Amino acid sequence: MPESSPETHVIDFRAAEQLLAARDPRGAIRLLDSVIAAHPENTAARLLRARSFFLAAQLRPAELEFQIVLKREPDNAFAHFALGRTLERANRPEEALRHFRLAAALEPRPEFIEAARFARDTGNGEQVPDRPAGDPE
Repeated sequence: MPESSPETHVIDFRAAEQLLAARDPRGAIRLLDSVIAAHPENTAARLLRARSFFLAAQLRPAELEFQIVLKREPDNAFAHFALGRTLERANRPEEALRHFRLAAALEPRPEFIEAARFARDTGNGEQVPDRPAGDPE
């Protein structure tokens, strides 16, 4: 196996972006594992890996990666939105709504605002999802 260098990590990161765009999240995860092992502080790589986990339907690892990103960047609206989608997909709508609302408050993009209102009141104090889960891209 060739020796890793900062250049190979950049190449792996860019290749992982391409794999994710081509809908190969598992391939992206494999490349990003070595990048993150060498640079655990790299938030961009963690965010890309979190998105890859989400698209590979690996919800728990996606949740953990989004949480790491948010510990480092609590004002990252996209990370809140994507974590909300992950929690929504894991059937945890109350937790998801909190992150959707934070995303919308931080950055009032139409999809963030729409997601922040995704739950409707049933009249007896319960909130139910208004629509199915979507892709955090």
